Amino acid sequence: MDISSYFMPPEIRNAKKALCIQPHPDDIEIGMGGTVAALAKKGCSITYLTITNGDLGDSTGTLGFGETAALRREETLAAGKVLGVSDFLFYDLPDGSLSDIPSLAGKISETIRALQPEVIFCPDSWAQYEAHNDHIVTGRAAAQAFISSSLSRYPRDTKTAPWQAGAIAFYFTQKPNTVIDATETFETRFAAMAKHASQLNEELLGLYKIYFSMQGQKLAEGRDFAMGEGFKVLSPLHMHCFTEAPEI
Repeated sequence: MDISSYFMPPEIRNAKKALCIQPHPDDIEIGMGGTVAALAKKGCSITYLTITNGDLGDSTGTLGFGETAALRREETLAAGKVLGVSDFLFYDLPDGSLSDIPSLAGKISETIRALQPEVIFCPDSWAQYEAHNDHIVTGRAAAQAFISSSLSRYPRDTKTAPWQAGAIAFYFTQKPNTVIDATETFETRFAAMAKHASQLNEELLGLYKIYFSMQGQKLAEGRDFAMGEGFKVLSPLHMHCFTEAPEI
């Protein structure tokens, strides 16, 4: 029996339906905007799920929490539309408030079961030095939901049918095992990032452009494209009691 395939990341490039989960408005554009645009160009139906409302993100100190949340939702819609996103979901939890992984995992699981995506994208909560608890909780909850949404009685009060996505892909990762060609969508990524004007001024956008150019070129080294975005992609098998997962 050839088990070598069990030690390989699942293929995500040809997915027809994807769920992209972000802790805050702007995380997806910054973390994987080129990939969103590339998948959308290939006909993939993409849903954004934004967990918090981003209401701590008023850099001016002049807006109320409600005003900030409303502005950041508008920016999320505008940025996603630049990339070709099909649908948008918002949990509207307070920014900086996430702590309950099991509760959030159950909520995400219901979304997964309703949408039935082939691949789920979320931030890598196992990344070294990640200090933002919203990112850690979102990544862990998404991973829990990924492996548990196939259980007929999870969450306990569910009335939806089980669904198992074939892959979870972590962005903001230091351990990529899959690099997506984002050469043609690199500028689209930055056009989308620019829609988050409340968070990213021209100076910061310029800095990001230099940084992600360097990172993208490094990820693309030895490949037949010029600019890449990296992900740690795992299957359901890899996400529970699979000690070789770090080496996949």
